[in-house]
Amino acid sequence: MHARIDRDAARDTGTDASGLEAVVALLEGFLDNGTHPGAQLTVRRDGRILLEAAGGTMRPGADGPPVTQRTLFLIFSATKPLTALAIHLLAERGRLELDAPVARYWPEFAGGGKEVATVAHVLSHQAGVPVGPRWLTWDRWQDLDAVARAMAERDARWVPGEDVGYHPLNFGWILGELIRRVDGRTLGRFVADEIAGPLRLRDTFIGLPAERDPEVAHLVDLSGESAFVLDFNRPEVHAVQCGAATGISTTDDLTRFYTMLLHGGELDGVRIVRPETIARATRLVVDGKMDRTLQVPARWALGFMIGGATSPFGRRSSPRTFGHSGHGCTTAWADPELGLTLAFFTSGVQSSLVNYMRMTRVSDAVLAACGRPAPERPVTPTAPRPPAPS
Repeated sequence: MHARIDRDAARDTGTDASGLEAVVALLEGFLDNGTHPGAQLTVRRDGRILLEAAGGTMRPGADGPPVTQRTLFLIFSATKPLTALAIHLLAERGRLELDAPVARYWPEFAGGGKEVATVAHVLSHQAGVPVGPRWLTWDRWQDLDAVARAMAERDARWVPGEDVGYHPLNFGWILGELIRRVDGRTLGRFVADEIAGPLRLRDTFIGLPAERDPEVAHLVDLSGESAFVLDFNRPEVHAVQCGAATGISTTDDLTRFYTMLLHGGELDGVRIVRPETIARATRLVVDGKMDRTLQVPARWALGFMIGGATSPFGRRSSPRTFGHSGHGCTTAWADPELGLTLAFFTSGVQSSLVNYMRMTRVSDAVLAACGRPAPERPVTPTAPRPPAPS
């Protein structure tokens, strides 16, 4: 593994450099014991990179090309905050209202009991259409008109707003079509124009250009739970603009994205979003209610997971931490109290419990290096179950 600790940045930010060395040792241990074939980590504090680390191989087998800090990773649901911010930007500009029904902007969506589903309900997984339909398979995902028909025909499983259930893919399909209806651009184009481009996120895409596909680390299912993982290695899927699951990025880029949010929406003199918009996006709206899809208590803001001792952001994480994890292999978050951002991507999709322990161990080690104390009482893991089938 190649790792770089900036000891000057650690000293200036009050971070224990020896604690960062312990993080590197933890990452090396994961590679040695086969927890994943490849991984990449970036940690920033007060905007400065404290730690960069990358190791393992991009393809299964010891002879694959090595993972570097520039290797691209498919990040699954860690895509969702990028999509959410696109929606919040449109709301900030007066193009849509978060508390308005989706059907105000997309009349066909009103069928099947969804007429009262608001934009905010979709952002917080309360819209009642968590999964399906079954016919919307990966080979149809590039057809945005087919995706829109699938979402319009889906019946609500509960009255929108009255319950919560994680929307693994439909979150992105619904919000992507909403952006297309309101703005005219596709989600991938909007994110490139309004977020990734201005922030100089040169390796972040929702809809990967074909010429960059060889740079993507291939996923390996180590869980026995995720037979669909190999579909997400397809170049055709990498090119899909699903704002819930097909984002591709690097840990350097995603920590830069979260640093912008911690800095009130501005970075390097470029303003992306207003501070009050970020405050609304990251305010807790679902607190501890049992999630019907994941079967764990949910803590959702409007497009972001919220931290706390039982979150995937570490047992030491603050309840003010916000971010998102991705199916069995990625996580990224920001801690406003510490000025800290972290992104940890792997190519090994693990079972819910193994992945939960892997992600929390890395997050907790970084938080310990930054002076965050351990919880006074032991925390019982509450790893989410895989999403229910449609």
